[in-house]
Amino acid sequence: MEAFKNYPYASRSDGLLHTLTLLILVLSLIASGTGLFYSTDGVPYDFKNQYGDIVRIYGSGLYANDSFFRAPIFRGTDFTVFFIACPLLFVALLLDVFKNTLKTRLLLTSLIGCVLYYATSITFGVMYNFLHLLYIALFSLSFYGFTAAITSIDDAFLKESISESMRFKGVTVFLVFTGIALLLAWLPDIITALQAGRPLLLIETYTTEITYALDMGIIAPLCFICVYFLKRRQAIGYVLLDILLTLCIIIGVMLPVQTIFQMNAGIELPLPVLLTKVASFCLLAAFAVYFKIQLFRNINDTLKLIEPEITFRVSRNEDAILH
Repeated sequence: MEAFKNYPYASRSDGLLHTLTLLILVLSLIASGTGLFYSTDGVPYDFKNQYGDIVRIYGSGLYANDSFFRAPIFRGTDFTVFFIACPLLFVALLLDVFKNTLKTRLLLTSLIGCVLYYATSITFGVMYNFLHLLYIALFSLSFYGFTAAITSIDDAFLKESISESMRFKGVTVFLVFTGIALLLAWLPDIITALQAGRPLLLIETYTTEITYALDMGIIAPLCFICVYFLKRRQAIGYVLLDILLTLCIIIGVMLPVQTIFQMNAGIELPLPVLLTKVASFCLLAAFAVYFKIQLFRNINDTLKLIEPEITFRVSRNEDAILH
């Protein structure tokens, strides 16, 4: 009962969320660990794609059928998930099981959201390989786990727990800038391709660009939606803010790692690309760390709004016994 006092919406249904999180963690470790450590004797080779372009194929490991340009990116992503996201998710799970506070639930929710982003990317963006069923399972578990985590957060209690002195001017600027940055990072590639009347420059053997779809279709609009809710101090705004900040931090770590993997593979990246699509996101990640710290400092985890309800229920039981 002690755990429930700090977290008024804690219940036995949390066992489902924690079970889903554990399964998500296990599948994430398998997926990322296989992509990172599994190797074969294959060698790179050239392939003529459906657009008539010659594409260099990676030829070895889990991503043998992916392009020579993309495979190191996938492996860099796997490295980040295996060594950073998964350990953080494990710690968040333990904290939520044993402390069961608003902060631990927000942390757990945001990290499951990061895994959902990863699962969506590999499920729809990687060429078919023998882990395809595992990808689908991870995508499903992270989707429903993310939904369960968000719906487990009580709006009224969250609003009551946020300090009234918290200001949103800085974070509003950050969210607007992030939303615009995501659009500017990828939109020119599509416009240039449309103007030239040809596919995307790096579409290679793929039918679509999943990163463009996720960042411009979901994450960028979510930044502006979050601003809308924060301006009205609605509870979902704080939840979305923490999710976006955590995702921004993880991506800010992931991009340099992906770049290192590409460079180790012998891929040369132009300086403008490094500045616009790596350094800028690292800078955003640094700001995200600052705003996440500020958010958590303004959350009061000492409220015990459930106690009156518990007292009422106990009183009713006592009355029933006396009569």
